[in-house]
Amino acid sequence: MSFGPKQYFLAGLLLLPLLAAAFDWSFFGTLLLLLLLLLMRWASVFREMGRRDKEPTLVLETISMSHFVEKVRWCMDRLGIDYNEQACSGVLGVMFTGRTVPRLKFRTGIVESSIGHSPEILRFLWGEHAATHPEAAAFLAPDEDRLALEKRFDRYGVDLQVWVYYHILDDRDLTLRLWGAEDPQVPAWQRAIMRPLFPVTAWFLRRTFSIDDDHYARAVRHVDEVLAEAEALLGQDDRVSLLGGNSLNYVDITFAGISGLWLRPDNYGGGMADDCMVPLEALPEAMQADIERWKTEYPVATAFIERLYEKERLQ
Repeated sequence: MSFGPKQYFLAGLLLLPLLAAAFDWSFFGTLLLLLLLLLMRWASVFREMGRRDKEPTLVLETISMSHFVEKVRWCMDRLGIDYNEQACSGVLGVMFTGRTVPRLKFRTGIVESSIGHSPEILRFLWGEHAATHPEAAAFLAPDEDRLALEKRFDRYGVDLQVWVYYHILDDRDLTLRLWGAEDPQVPAWQRAIMRPLFPVTAWFLRRTFSIDDDHYARAVRHVDEVLAEAEALLGQDDRVSLLGGNSLNYVDITFAGISGLWLRPDNYGGGMADDCMVPLEALPEAMQADIERWKTEYPVATAFIERLYEKERLQ
């Protein structure tokens, strides 16, 4: 949810009738300003047509503490491709544009396209790089078992969102920090409007995720089921990967990246989440209790996540 020439043009079109009415502009004065907006937009389009980018053509829209962002960010880092990360306040994007993060934007000439939803982004990366960089992209190869387990882990990620918001939404300052209100990578205008809009966004999230005692209990039960499944898979033969084999794949990264939201291992985010990280003792006590219980009851899964972050998480 960043502002560029296109966004400024659209904002100008939206504000023009309001300004004309507020200042009682004449028809010809309003028309002149409209033509000026069009000329500015055309100029930016022509400039884009003639530009040869030296910057990466891939841009990943992110929020620092998103576990689904971490899943994609980690895979892109492991793939070794060049990209820019564009931090934003994801909740504002959901409310006002219906767009979630992560979102991968890519340019072909003057045409810019985008993909949302982490599984679709990983399929795009696999399709784009498997033929040209087969060894680097091998960990992204999908098959029936991997796709099925990824789907369960993504559902686990949604359950963790319910768990997080159930605990933190009553604490305005903590929630704002986790949203990036103190993160200098988030555009200043987004940080500025986060605070006055907090009551609205908190209400929106409570409705979107159905945050209540019953839904929280179901979410925690589902989290336990997934962690128990991972514990059983990893405990079978001290395997390197959840589904067996001698090398990691994107499903292992999905599990570790999504679990990083509660385990908070060193190197979470590859250094991109540091400004939003808060000490464990600053979290609600009930949240701390859940974290300690999961670490105690699922030691093999916990050790697996910590090992991946220590040994495999590239910055």
